[in-house]
Amino acid sequence: MAKKRLGLRQIKLLFVKLVLSLFLISVAWVLVYRWVAPPATLHMLKRRAEAGATGKENPGIKYKFVSLEEMSDQLPLAVVASEDQKFLQHSGFDFDAISDAFQRNQKGGNMRGGSTISQQVAKNVFLWHGRSYLRKAVEAYFTVLIEVLWGKQRILEVYLNIAEMGDGVFGVEAASRQYFKKPASEVGRWQASLLAAVLPNPIRYSANRPSGYILGRRVRIARAMGRLGGATYIKEILPEKDEK
Repeated sequence: MAKKRLGLRQIKLLFVKLVLSLFLISVAWVLVYRWVAPPATLHMLKRRAEAGATGKENPGIKYKFVSLEEMSDQLPLAVVASEDQKFLQHSGFDFDAISDAFQRNQKGGNMRGGSTISQQVAKNVFLWHGRSYLRKAVEAYFTVLIEVLWGKQRILEVYLNIAEMGDGVFGVEAASRQYFKKPASEVGRWQASLLAAVLPNPIRYSANRPSGYILGRRVRIARAMGRLGGATYIKEILPEKDEK
């Protein structure tokens, strides 16, 4: 009996050590990316593997990390207006949007998500894509971590760099050069809203050859940007840019 109790105690101790180790590793991982640009994400690697499997001659991805200072203010405004208008107010989760998405999905039709920008960053930077309850739980955990350890400015900066905006095209710098032949710093309101318009499905939709649906979304996003008050809406989290 004593040996059995000792064995259970050892198992509990090992479990606690494992949980503590995973917690410390996850915190260290998040802290590193607080200052260091992610060299790649699991989603990027997956997309590259998929491209190679289909026989593409050059299955590489286009990705260049740039700071918010190197982006036009219209780009962060466009994705906030399009993806998460309560980004500045919530603490990582928009429960109204989650509830609305759940009710709409219960009625059938196309599945809709209620993920915030913070949740999308947690999923795309630290996790695999999937629909299991375990993955959603880990996503929620990393969402809380980046909200606490990064803050809104870094979350938005990383999102604008790792979001897929075309087939194998990741981030606003690569997308701006691919579609507009200019750096992200020179993108205007209509171009920014066009990039934001394809975010729901960057494989199906194209900023290079926008369909009528995407052109309509671009107009709605541009109007939303104006209703929010323009770049002043997100001014509190935008870095000050050096005068040239």
